[in-house]
Amino acid sequence: MLSFATALDAVGSAETEHDLPDGSTVADLVERLTAAHPGLEALWPRLAVAVDGEVAGDRTVPLHDGAEVALLPPVSGGSCGASAGRLRDGAVDAATVASVRAAVEDASKGAVVIFVGNVRNSFGGRPVERLTYSAYPAMAERRLERIVGELEAAEPGTRVEIVHGLGTLEVGDASVVIATASAHRRQAYEVNRLALERLKAEVPIWKREHYADGKSAWREEEPLE
Repeated sequence: MLSFATALDAVGSAETEHDLPDGSTVADLVERLTAAHPGLEALWPRLAVAVDGEVAGDRTVPLHDGAEVALLPPVSGGSCGASAGRLRDGAVDAATVASVRAAVEDASKGAVVIFVGNVRNSFGGRPVERLTYSAYPAMAERRLERIVGELEAAEPGTRVEIVHGLGTLEVGDASVVIATASAHRRQAYEVNRLALERLKAEVPIWKREHYADGKSAWREEEPLE
C-alpha cells in the first residue's frame, strides 16, 4: 500500500504490505487500517482510495492478490521520486520551459501562451521558505496525459503541454509550466486556463509548505473524484 501527504503522516510509512483474506474489499482494508492507525479515522471522509492506479468509486471494490492500493488525500494543486514524461525532479528550469514551448508551437499557430507557476514567499500572511511536492507518479502521468488529450480534442488544432516539478523547491523556483498554442489567442488563453484548473483539481500531486518558524503543513483542497 502507498500513502501520501497527510495519509503518510497518519500511517508513518510511505509503503506498507497487508495480507487480507480472499474476497476482501476496499472496505475491509479501511477497517484494518483504521484499527492499526487511529489517526486515519478523521481523514477517511477526505481520502480517496486508488486500486492499481484508478480511484475506487466506492468501498465495495474487490482487492486481488498483489493489488497496489494508494491512499490519496485531496490534491493541493501542486514526489519525491519522478517518472519520465510530464513530471521531473526539482524545479522547472529555463531549458524545460523552452522545450515545452517548442513542443506546441509551429507555423500554423498564431498564439502561444506560456504559464509558469513560481513558489511564493508567503501563504495567508505566513512566511514560507520552501515547498516539498509529493506525487503518485504513475497515476499523475496518466491524469496529465488525459488532460492534454481531452483539451486538444475539444479545441482541434490547439496543442497543449504540461511539466510539473517534484521534490523540494525554494522560493522563486518554478514548479509548473503549461504551454498552449492555437491559431487564435482566445483558444490559447482559455485552454491554458483550463489546463491549470484541471491540473489543480485532478492530478495527484501534493505540496507541503515549510514556514520560517520551522513548522510545516500539507496544503489540501477538494477530494479526487
